[in-house]
Amino acid sequence: MAESVYKVIDPVGTSTESWERAAAAAVEKASKSLRDLRIAEVSQLDLQLEDGAVRAYRAKVKVSFKYED
Repeated sequence: MAESVYKVIDPVGTSTESWERAAAAAVEKASKSLRDLRIAEVSQLDLQLEDGAVRAYRAKVKVSFKYED
């Protein structure tokens, strides 16, 4: 088997509904400009607050893709 090299990026997705939708948004956006996505790992979750209430969910996602030969 040939050796492979991967690059990791950290897109941040947002959603007014949930962290799951925020993470999915980050992966979906990355998949529009990158090919051969391999792994996605949620590395950080946080909330955007306004007047003491949750305004948006944010998910920082580590997404890896294979370098092309």
